[in-house]
Amino acid sequence: MKEEDTYLPREIKFLVVHCSATRCDRPYPVERLRADHLARGFKDIGYHFYILRNGDLVQTRPMGEPGAHAKGFNLHSIGICYEGGLDSDGRPHDTRTPAQIETLRNTLQILKRLYPKAVIKGHYQLTADIHKACPCFDAEWEYRGL
Repeated sequence: MKEEDTYLPREIKFLVVHCSATRCDRPYPVERLRADHLARGFKDIGYHFYILRNGDLVQTRPMGEPGAHAKGFNLHSIGICYEGGLDSDGRPHDTRTPAQIETLRNTLQILKRLYPKAVIKGHYQLTADIHKACPCFDAEWEYRGL
């Protein structure tokens, strides 16, 4: 039996919001994100979507494929990452531009229509074992009405 013959559709339980944990005053383009994820041993970018500072949305992984963005949650989640998350001194901070805020909201609205039972969480909100600030704002609270 071939691997594609054994594929089972994923049950999406979480829409996980991330930041790239990069400084807001330095560009972090998709090519750099890909190179960094490949260097970490990923087969490609771990997130399904990446939102650039100008609000452009880039699909970086097929939604049918598990991501590599939230250990223990990848099989049942979609990962959305925005460029930034650190202030110019390298401290965690919500650095989303107005364009990123709009694109993230629109993307989450579409994903909630596709996966109505999925819960929106920030990376750090998945479990108490995650000791990072990502995505540097309270995604669960901000998007609770979607």
